[in-house]
Order: sequence, then structure tokens, then C-alpha cells
Amino acid sequence: MDDLRNVQTQPGCERMLSFSVEDKPYETDQQYLTGLEIKRLAGLAKSSVLFLTVREPWKDELISDDTRVDLARPGIEGFYIKKKLDFVVNGKKFSSEKQYLTGDEIKKIAAIGEDDEIFLMIAGPYEDELILNNVRINLARPGIEKFFSKEKSSDFNIIVNAREKVWNAKEISFEQVVELAFGTYKNDPNVGYTVTYSRGWDPKPEGTMVKGSNVRVKNKMIFDVTATDKS
Repeated sequence: MDDLRNVQTQPGCERMLSFSVEDKPYETDQQYLTGLEIKRLAGLAKSSVLFLTVREPWKDELISDDTRVDLARPGIEGFYIKKKLDFVVNGKKFSSEKQYLTGDEIKKIAAIGEDDEIFLMIAGPYEDELILNNVRINLARPGIEKFFSKEKSSDFNIIVNAREKVWNAKEISFEQVVELAFGTYKNDPNVGYTVTYSRGWDPKPEGTMVKGSNVRVKNKMIFDVTATDKS
């Protein structure tokens, strides 16, 4: 058994205390060990993320390097490290010790240009998901998350009153949707317009637009526009 470095025997501790790391048994004559000391004893890298197993329904406890754990409590304390999570970008495999990564972090890890867009691959027939820079992705979900990147496109195919239109901006206003639907927008108090949309971006993929409002455009987004003459 390897000796712990920089750990002094504590008074009154007369027996060996057992614990496990990654299901491997260890013993110490110290009642308290820090997270860093446990890592050293188990031969783990300092960068490893260490957890103490806690009985359900409570969550396991993150043990930092300076957290002191009492090994004399009832039962045998069990520790584990959070494994690196694999993901794929453009066919190349990467790993992360973090469970959640933002779109921006994924771009930096995979050396993707800041101006490029990154998508999470979704099994057909569903549409791949655009991952914005500040969106967090859970890499611990079943399977390996696969991403791909491509240059930003300025053209979107949207559907206005059942007719496909090409739109070349990230956002579209209430007035611009009306113009696409009827060829012109009448700023007339006697003319009222109703604009609804669907298949938009989360967290509000469906909704109603009002005069002066804008929505972010998504490919295959649907707009329904009606006009009412109040005169």
C-alpha cells in the first residue's frame, strides 16, 4: 500500500479506516483526508473530478481538493471520478471532463471558426439542431453526441401563406412578413393585420407577431398572415 504524502497521524486514531476509489479498496490510519490526498493515494490526476457516492435519492457529493472527508463515519465511503465524455465534431472525436459544454466551447475545442455555425446531428426525419454560442449541451445523454459545422448562410427558405419565400436576414419584422404575403404593407388605421408563426426557434417556436416586432428566422419557418379592412 502506498504511503500518503504530507499527512500526519491524527491523535486517537488507533485503527485502519477503509474506503474505495473506483471500486478499488484502500486503507488509511487518518480519520480525515482531503480530496487531493485521496487522489494522490489512488494515483489519480489532480485534474480528476472526484465524487463521494451518496445514497439515493440524494445527489452524489463533489469533493474538491481541499474538502476534508470524515472516513470514520458508519459504512465504507466510496469515491469515483467522473469519466471523460466523448463527442464528435466533423467526424473527429474529442473528450471533455465537463458534462455541459456551450456551443462556443465546442467551437474552441474543435478549432472551428467563430463565424461558422455548429449543428447537433438529429436522427432523421428530424431537423438537425443549430447550437448557438451560449447554448449548453448535455454530453452525458445516451450515445455520443455528433456535431458538424458549416459556414453561416444568409438565405432562409420560409413559408408565407403556404408559399415558399427566400429571406436573407437573420430576423424578420411584422411589416416585412406582411409585405411578403401581400406585396405591400399599408400603414392605414383602417387596415389590420394578423401574423402568426410556427416551426420557429425554441423556447417559443410558435407565436403571434405584433406591429413593430421581430422574430429570428429559421429554415422552413411558417408564417400565416391575414388582413382585415375596418372601413
